[in-house]
Amino acid sequence: MTAALIVTEDPSTADDLLRLAAAADAPAEVVGSVGDARAGWYQAPLVLVGADVAGGLAAAGPHRRSGVVLVARPGEGADVYRLALGVGAGDVAVLPDDEPWLTDAMAAAAEPADARGVVVCVTGARGGAGASVLATALAYCSARDGLRTLLVDGDPLGGGVDLLLGIEGHEGARWPDLAQRQGRISVATLRDSLPSLGELSVLSWGKGEPVAVAPEAVRSLLGSAARGYDLTVVDVPRYLGDIGRVALRAAHTCYLVVPAEVRATVAADVLATYLRRETADVRLVIGGQPPGDLRPDAVARHLALPSIGTLDRDRRVPPALEHGGLPRIARRGPLRDLCDHLLDTQSLAPAPTSKAA
Repeated sequence: MTAALIVTEDPSTADDLLRLAAAADAPAEVVGSVGDARAGWYQAPLVLVGADVAGGLAAAGPHRRSGVVLVARPGEGADVYRLALGVGAGDVAVLPDDEPWLTDAMAAAAEPADARGVVVCVTGARGGAGASVLATALAYCSARDGLRTLLVDGDPLGGGVDLLLGIEGHEGARWPDLAQRQGRISVATLRDSLPSLGELSVLSWGKGEPVAVAPEAVRSLLGSAARGYDLTVVDVPRYLGDIGRVALRAAHTCYLVVPAEVRATVAADVLATYLRRETADVRLVIGGQPPGDLRPDAVARHLALPSIGTLDRDRRVPPALEHGGLPRIARRGPLRDLCDHLLDTQSLAPAPTSKAA
């Protein structure tokens, strides 16, 4: 489907707008005559009208609709706004200054208006609680069930969730490539640029020194993820940082992994205070088989948070993690059972399709 209808007789304007459309992964069609413009007036989500033809189009009396932009160049004067009123344009874009805005508008027009995926965060009460394992397994199980899934590594000092999946050598973008990104990110561009494993896309860190990630870059990423993926899972470190805070504000649910231990429970009580400031829905995943007498229900009562499940210890996990073998142990067993339960509570039941590798 054509995302943007470009109405102009000026070859320079047409070339510039087609270049922006290509950058936005937005299919575009150029028409020069007023008659052709009127024929396709309601077909494309976005109509870009060049100032060179706006007078003739206004005289033809086009029906009013949303998503019309008048495209002008510097020096075309106050008549630009009169022309915009004549064609019913809601916005005026001046080239080249407004090119980033136009690219974002084209990218938005190329994507389904009602697409909105689920975003969840996973964090742990202490190091080694199993939050990264759960986040990675949840994302892997979701993708294996046929859901388009994105796993985001929010911890620059965590060693990389791609190592858990054995895809650290796969080509693709990492956080340093997106750290200062401004504006809307095309869903198609995001999917094509990230390392993947079947239906699972992964954004992790490079091998070098971590870079600072701008909050706007995180918001752009998660906005694109919500439009392009059924589920986005963010592995959030205990020190929240900009990535963690932005992710929590975008999240439907945050899973707090708490081993059934006294010290971990006290730490979780402090962390939960910070989590509640950033997100409305915090739920506990409690580590089973405690070393002492602390029961999971006592942990939940002390923290005054709902418990969604238990993360039972599995002797297969530690050796598997050393060799990127999490996909193997996430296909069956207690970890898979917990992930299935969490997907079900998010109304993300397995799709009736063949399983991805």
